[in-house]
Amino acid sequence: MGNWPQIRTVGLSGMLVTFAGEMSEPANRAALAFRAAVDGAAWPEVSETSTSLVSTFLEVDLASTAPEEMKERLEALLKSRDWFDADLPTGRTLWHVPTLYGTELAPQLEEAAEVAGVDPDQAIAEISASRVRVLTIGFAPGQPYMGELSKTWNIPRQQGLTKSVPSGALVIAIRQLIVFTNAAPTGWRHIGQTAFRTFRPDADMPFTLAPGDELTFPAISRAEYDAILAKDSSGLGGASREVLT
Repeated sequence: MGNWPQIRTVGLSGMLVTFAGEMSEPANRAALAFRAAVDGAAWPEVSETSTSLVSTFLEVDLASTAPEEMKERLEALLKSRDWFDADLPTGRTLWHVPTLYGTELAPQLEEAAEVAGVDPDQAIAEISASRVRVLTIGFAPGQPYMGELSKTWNIPRQQGLTKSVPSGALVIAIRQLIVFTNAAPTGWRHIGQTAFRTFRPDADMPFTLAPGDELTFPAISRAEYDAILAKDSSGLGGASREVLT
């Protein structure tokens, strides 16, 4: 992995451990596993941790804790194992989220399939059978970036911008999927619609997903989608879940 990982300070607010210069499955795996190890160490100086696509962030008051001391601890932890091949943390969840592909509710399925070089039926078959990981949470509360899909779906973002996709929209680009938290503009193509809410402020855990969780998006009919909307009050949109060990 060349010059990676790298340890840097973030002003006086903490330390950042970065495992690669661009997104890759091993680097994301390393960031997730390393964060779990830092949490397990329970260092009193660390008040919070989080991950991005390829980095782990530790919130530390560097005005009262010497950065050199924290760097030595992090270097020792990094040397303790191969983080790029580490097991993912336990206690994660596998979600199965019913998804209506195409129709007027997700009008860019055919366009996305054409860019990928497959027909719409092939697109639905492949994406609905794929299992993706929450790589990170960002852009909006609880909103997941998920991947990686096969190389077929290494399609670019649009040249223009869709003015708005609704909450629950499943969009695609660069081998990744997103379920939108709220209505928002996007340069990604809208291929599916779910009733799954990634941010439920009244729930015990407002963020439905966590980095490292995994998801599938099985295809359903319009009638099934409408039935979910009519009956579901949980915000989970008919999704089922399993505990990953």
